[in-house]
Amino acid sequence: MEDQDPTFGEKAVGLTFNPSNNKDVDKCKQAFANIIDNMHNLRESTHDAEVKRMCSVAITEAQTAQMWAVKAITWKS
Repeated sequence: MEDQDPTFGEKAVGLTFNPSNNKDVDKCKQAFANIIDNMHNLRESTHDAEVKRMCSVAITEAQTAQMWAVKAITWKS
């Protein structure tokens, strides 16, 4: 089976970076990658500048949320 290039969302969340090999981190990152891909596809398909801007903000905020979520998953108290 041929390896596929990562999607925009997979790149945006660093899907392949998981040094602890934590399955919950993988699931979390994939979920956010899917959301980011949806927003990226909408941004690419619209001509409305305001929708493009909102998609960009949503992508940025999703990346931020994903990083905090991974931190929560991997937190060692």
